[in-house]
Amino acid sequence: MNAHTGFPLPDLTTSLPRAAFRFSPKAAEEATAVLDAAPADIFRQLLDDQESETTLLVARRALHAFLPTADAEAGTDAATDAATDADAIAARVRQARTALEPALAGLRERGSETYRLVLRQRAPLMLLAGCWLDNVSQTATQPSVIVNRLFGQYFFLQGEGTPERGLLARRWRALIELGVHLPEIETVDFLKEAEARPLTALHASFHLALSRLPASFLPEVVGVHYAVNALGIDDLLLGTDTPFLAEAEARAVLAEYLGLTESSPTGARDRQRMTAAIELVLRLEREHTALLGELADWHDGLSLDAKVGRIVARHAPYAGRQHRSVRLGDRRLSDWLDDENMDLAAFVGQFREARQMKPAREGVCRFLRSIKFGGPMFGIFDEHEAAVFTQWAQAIAAGEPADLDFRPNTAGDGQALAWAQALRGSDPADTVLADAPSGLDDRQLFHRVVNIEQFPHILGAARDRAEANLTDAELLFAHGSGGTLTDAEYFDYTPEALMARVDAIYWDKLVDPYQPLTEIPDRDTVIFEQSTFALGSLIDGTWAQRIGNLGRNHRQSDHMLFSIYADEMGRGDLDKNHITLIHQVLASMDIHLPHIRQDEFLEQGDLPDGLYGFSIHQVCLALFPDTLYNEILGYNLGIEMFGLGAMRLHEIQKLRRHNLDAGYEQAHLSIDNFSAGHARQSADIIVSYLDGVRRNSGEEAVQREWRRIWRGYASFAYFVEHKLVGQVLAAQPAAAPAAPAADDAGLLI
Repeated sequence: MNAHTGFPLPDLTTSLPRAAFRFSPKAAEEATAVLDAAPADIFRQLLDDQESETTLLVARRALHAFLPTADAEAGTDAATDAATDADAIAARVRQARTALEPALAGLRERGSETYRLVLRQRAPLMLLAGCWLDNVSQTATQPSVIVNRLFGQYFFLQGEGTPERGLLARRWRALIELGVHLPEIETVDFLKEAEARPLTALHASFHLALSRLPASFLPEVVGVHYAVNALGIDDLLLGTDTPFLAEAEARAVLAEYLGLTESSPTGARDRQRMTAAIELVLRLEREHTALLGELADWHDGLSLDAKVGRIVARHAPYAGRQHRSVRLGDRRLSDWLDDENMDLAAFVGQFREARQMKPAREGVCRFLRSIKFGGPMFGIFDEHEAAVFTQWAQAIAAGEPADLDFRPNTAGDGQALAWAQALRGSDPADTVLADAPSGLDDRQLFHRVVNIEQFPHILGAARDRAEANLTDAELLFAHGSGGTLTDAEYFDYTPEALMARVDAIYWDKLVDPYQPLTEIPDRDTVIFEQSTFALGSLIDGTWAQRIGNLGRNHRQSDHMLFSIYADEMGRGDLDKNHITLIHQVLASMDIHLPHIRQDEFLEQGDLPDGLYGFSIHQVCLALFPDTLYNEILGYNLGIEMFGLGAMRLHEIQKLRRHNLDAGYEQAHLSIDNFSAGHARQSADIIVSYLDGVRRNSGEEAVQREWRRIWRGYASFAYFVEHKLVGQVLAAQPAAAPAAPAADDAGLLI
């Protein structure tokens, strides 16, 4: 045993130690290009690419721009003392809410067209729906008390496994009921359809940036979570009577965090960081409320000619080539509409005088006839746009003079420019540029992938490691039926074939072979065997920890897999959290390990070196929830079924004989049950996913996707079935890949 004191429970962490963030020079070049681009491009980078170090560097630089206090020296005692009372903070936020409430109520009273425009503008922020909590629960942070409290509220915001009951779905329904129809937030044209101003995109980028680095910015996550929910700007704007997450619930987490900081060695600094984040939210919400007011005033001040100009601008990119024979003034209509710098006022002025707008004998101009049913332009303009054209034609016919003094929409542009400059000039001192080191041993690689926020430059190596393991595991496609606890032999997919294979594994490999042990190993042997399982248990659930993130949680299989991860983390209940359970088991054996994120874990001597490969594979899979999604589904099936049957029952028997904690084993035997638990759910997840593939892309695509899923399952079996892998490799030519290292019992977990 080592001399270190280990990692005590409960985990009272209030922030992780500050450390350098390591990025490759290539990522630095790419991040600079992103931050030099338009605000919408920053938003899209942070939302769309959740697997690259470039995104993490954009996030780090964004947080430095928005949260300079997080990188500054500690402030005065007075500044930190002000943040020790949750009620005082609540009063401060309530005061800000009261000050903003009249402006937001006034926006609800605007005309319906203006109100819908305001709601569309707010939608990119409204539909982020707590994204800053997406990754707060991860291998580097569990089982922190505050992380579990935050995760419990995150699970609630997500609809507790049923997204239709969650906050995001509630807001979508509210927008639709108010006549605002937008594409999903992850679609490429979302910001365009929302007509998002630069300031809106930049504010949304801050929240997304925080969601990418929550372990490193835990105090800020706490502050933002409380402030956004307590202010309730979106509820005020929508006129929602009851907030989805009550302020009292959010305040309880805030108060608990402040209590934890009282005994934390970094408590004063953490309180200051949290308070600075709250103040930033207040500032941003004031800025955005002002933007919405400017936008509403601008829209209400538009002349009828200017409203027509807005409609023309919206459709011009798609219309030019359809009108080559039509002339407007001294130019062809197609030339007008193809001009990226079209003078809208000049166009509308010419359009007013065009013969298409002259009233016919029946009183309706040619243009209005063309957009009605049966006309050549029917269906191009929506009901609202058609109504504007009708009103405009009537005004022209009545002889109303033109008003071509079009005022540009500059809502929020002053503040947006300031934030954009701050982003471009952001250069955090803790950012180190260096290519990933080569030749890392498994302990070093494990430390880096667990602490991926500090080591983003290792992502390429992590991806290569995952792919290599998956490729090696395919050898079991032809030999997997010989496994003791798994059967990774390949078969063509049908739902029935999958369920037949799963049933066979359950009965033939896991349940029927079970016989109670007649001889129990001695205590030291049992403890050693448990130590060979422990490293895998300490990262329980890791493979699915990024599945519920905003922008990628849209399939039924995503929701189902996220629910499994939530179960592994106890749904926010620390006593049911599986990471807590395994620490309790180890403590009963007098094994006291540092946290796996800590530098001290690199030197621990209780867990054998040969076990790291299996855990590295899990974490590496987790880092690529989009490009290795199929493989994660297959791996999930393997590991959830592994919780059943003879092996688990034997471990419980041995632990109980020596009065050791069997809580972790018992929890899995129950929650992974084959009737309705994780094992059955894991098969159902695959069927659900492939059913969507079949409906969208056909049977051939199903088999391609299935092969990737099954190699994910095989990658689990590859580490578990060490003896089988060794036998297969021994029978192959010398160039075959090396078998994974194993513990003395011949089983990796």
